[in-house]
Amino acid sequence: MGIREEISADLKTAMKSKDTNTRDTLRLINAAIKQIEVDGGKALDEAGLEAVLMKQAKQRRESISEYEKADRSDLADPEKVELAVIEKYLPQMLGREEIEAVAKEVIGETGADSPKMMGAVMGKLLPKLKAMGPADGKLVSQIVRDLLS
Repeated sequence: MGIREEISADLKTAMKSKDTNTRDTLRLINAAIKQIEVDGGKALDEAGLEAVLMKQAKQRRESISEYEKADRSDLADPEKVELAVIEKYLPQMLGREEIEAVAKEVIGETGADSPKMMGAVMGKLLPKLKAMGPADGKLVSQIVRDLLS
């Protein structure tokens, strides 16, 4: 079952069980997908759907971060619920250990020894990580920065 079919099935289930948080989040996801399809003039494939979901998840993470900085847990909590629903449809992100292992390998290959060489390391690291699966860009850059410091 593809992402689109899974979202539709879960939306029906959420409506039947009166789970308003899940229902509303899935409707937001569907609206974002339809908007991109209308703007692009074509239906999205699985990779396109995954990209939309990644963007939605990133928006939620940024909102949560900002709300928590402002000490507004009343606004952050609904975003956390939405993020949990969205992440259900995303592939598992690479963990810190996996990213660190590949980063050390790339740093060894490039001979990087200072934060000034971060661009060269990231240029070789990102394609390798992309082949392994999705990774959080902020986490990747933080790990590389820590290793080069």
